[in-house]
Amino acid sequence: MRNYALAGLPLIVFLGIAGAVANTLYRESVEGYSPATIPSALIGQKHPAVDLPPLAGLPTPALDDSVFENQVIVLNIFASWCVPCRQEHPTLMQLSNDPRVKLVGVNYKDAPKTALAFLEDKGNPFAAIGVDDAGRNAMDWGVYGVPETFVIDRSGRITHKHVGPLDENSLSQEINPAIDAALSSGQRPDV
Repeated sequence: MRNYALAGLPLIVFLGIAGAVANTLYRESVEGYSPATIPSALIGQKHPAVDLPPLAGLPTPALDDSVFENQVIVLNIFASWCVPCRQEHPTLMQLSNDPRVKLVGVNYKDAPKTALAFLEDKGNPFAAIGVDDAGRNAMDWGVYGVPETFVIDRSGRITHKHVGPLDENSLSQEINPAIDAALSSGQRPDV
């Protein structure tokens, strides 16, 4: 009897895994669930305080709270060592030409020389860059890894978070609608 129980164990394990996969596929097709979507507790909240030094050797200004005042911001957290960051770079260059927003960057746990070489070689899409060499500021933003992109409205509230590299699809389906919504949300309220 014991041998039959042990012989059936692989079948039971397989059925459990198949059930979990089937459940995920069902939720994706019927409910629109995506395991790649990571919710952020910061959506609707004021952005975390930012006071990061500039990237040495680049004429781009530092990233601090004054950059966020009364304008729609797209903040991208990137690193030169990050392959998906390199993949999304042409999309960021395209986004930097959008006059409706200011694109700013946080250079995450990166060697300044390699970050500088990366931006000099590929182009600098950022109006301001802050260096987060220890990754502490990124933790305040709830960053899981790079790249991550946030849309911040004129009042300083985070309205959207995108995890992973940006591409044409995510730009047209997520980021641009989030920018439109942030622009229509009105001016910064008097404090």
